[in-house]
Amino acid sequence: MAAEPRLDPLSNEELCFFKTYGYLIKRRVLDETDCADAIDRMWQTAPASIKRDNPSTWGPVPLAERSDDPLLVKQHAKWQHRAEGTAPWMLKLAFHPQVVFWAEQLLGKDSLRQPVPDGKPMGSWGLAWPGGPVDPQLTEGVRGIYATLPDLQAPIKADQLHTDGHPFHLGVVGLLQDCPADGGAFKIWPGSHRRFYPLFPMQYDQARVPFYPHLPSHKGIVHPPAYLQAVDEVEAGTAPVDCYGRAGDIVFWHHRMGHMAGINRAQPPTIRQALLFDFSKTELDTMRLDPPQENMWRDWSEELQQADIPITKQLAAEQRLPVGMTEPEFTKTLDVPLHAAP
Repeated sequence: MAAEPRLDPLSNEELCFFKTYGYLIKRRVLDETDCADAIDRMWQTAPASIKRDNPSTWGPVPLAERSDDPLLVKQHAKWQHRAEGTAPWMLKLAFHPQVVFWAEQLLGKDSLRQPVPDGKPMGSWGLAWPGGPVDPQLTEGVRGIYATLPDLQAPIKADQLHTDGHPFHLGVVGLLQDCPADGGAFKIWPGSHRRFYPLFPMQYDQARVPFYPHLPSHKGIVHPPAYLQAVDEVEAGTAPVDCYGRAGDIVFWHHRMGHMAGINRAQPPTIRQALLFDFSKTELDTMRLDPPQENMWRDWSEELQQADIPITKQLAAEQRLPVGMTEPEFTKTLDVPLHAAP
């Protein structure tokens, strides 16, 4: 009988880092063989003109090959494979025992919503609104594999963040192959989760305008004015973190974190291929009814709530935290305290 794999816990300092900055990068976590298998399967869905063995073909999808199929998106620099989001092989990769162990350490043991093998993948039903994006909450598995193609002609402009509108607790992005800096990796604005969390009527959802065919002028997510102002201030005052790295690296991120998919300008060319998925607690449907809490960590684990230790310069550097973004000056710009009142 094979021995159970040894699982390493997050340190108290790492828990505090996540509370303070809203993300945590962990390196070489996902199984290398499973990552390579996922890449092989992803290439079976490639646009016809993009050849695996010819990097000179790696660029935006030609107009004639673009597709809005929500199960397999091929649009400009986006190539997103969702159709196998509940396939056992993809669930095995995402729900790696170490990843689940850490997620339970953050959210509470035996508290997580479980996937449904061979269930309904994201994109098979229920768009967020007509003509809008696919709703990531409508899946019985993971979001899928998202590739970011090289786009050297993309306009040079300031990065633009957004927050996700669907209710969930904890996001994960896992690199399936090596991704260099400026290679289209996930990008986050550290600490922005604490800035954005109190600015919505509900602590997990964002309000949406229903769509009616005879009233077509408004649909989609409603952004409160205070949130829009905060977005401008965060973009102007906080340098984002580029979560590039090696195959198997993952980043955990808080559901109110400001983020974006990076623009892939790496040279020599590469294709960012990553697995995206969310963790939600089984009680989310009740929790989402509440407004933002004074203690924004009320629904998270006791261990996370009680974590209280200074962040060392070593961990800050390992997490690529921008120089100078440390406590206590950093917290003066935030609307939610790091620690709840006793």
